[in-house]
Amino acid sequence: MVYKKTPLMTDKVLSYCPGCGHGTAHRITMEVVEEMGIQEDVLGVAPVGCSVLAYEFMNVDMSEAAHGRAPAVATGMKRLWPNKLVFTYQGDGDLAAIGTAETIHACNRGENITIIFINNGIYGMTGGQMAPTTLEGMKSSTSPFGREADIMGHPLKITELIAQLPGVYSVSRHAVHKPAAVRKAKRAIRKAFEDQLAKKGTTFIEIVSNCNSGWKMTPVKSNEWMEEHMFPFYPLGDIKKDGKLVK
Repeated sequence: MVYKKTPLMTDKVLSYCPGCGHGTAHRITMEVVEEMGIQEDVLGVAPVGCSVLAYEFMNVDMSEAAHGRAPAVATGMKRLWPNKLVFTYQGDGDLAAIGTAETIHACNRGENITIIFINNGIYGMTGGQMAPTTLEGMKSSTSPFGREADIMGHPLKITELIAQLPGVYSVSRHAVHKPAAVRKAKRAIRKAFEDQLAKKGTTFIEIVSNCNSGWKMTPVKSNEWMEEHMFPFYPLGDIKKDGKLVK
């Protein structure tokens, strides 16, 4: 057998757009939970945006949260049940826009949680509007001629900002568009979970993904565009490892 679906993914058919990276990110997260044998001790938080659907597909205890408030909900969970593994699963509009305060302050406190951040540079669920992570010159429904930094501000590298905070133990950026990238992302998620169980502090995984629907491209073209435009601005790799910034 080449591949067997983890039982920690439900039998519900994924409702994400064909070619979206969310399904792969879900799968590797649940594979890690299965391989670690911790299903009964995992609590996930899914807020608003495409990521809100995670609770339909991940066969672990999940809680919804108001838009942007996942780190606050996760903080409460972890403080009530310190021996549980608690993770949030958030998009860029959720984490880096309406949830900026919750994200930064949870990380600054060093809450012993794991944040999984899907960055596709756009608001995927609500019509393809410009997000904090939308690249300069990138078109969206609210920046039809491309993002203009002097009017709309610069793209926000929220992951690099978070890495500066002393309460954050590890930060890395990955992708799930190719098998090798998927394997690296999965290893990073496992290490983040292991570090949380070892009470190291906040662990943060960014996954740069495509939004072929929002970008108005085929899945293949959107992945090519992501490699050409997103990766230079959001480079993959470790940003902070074992409490130390990677130079």
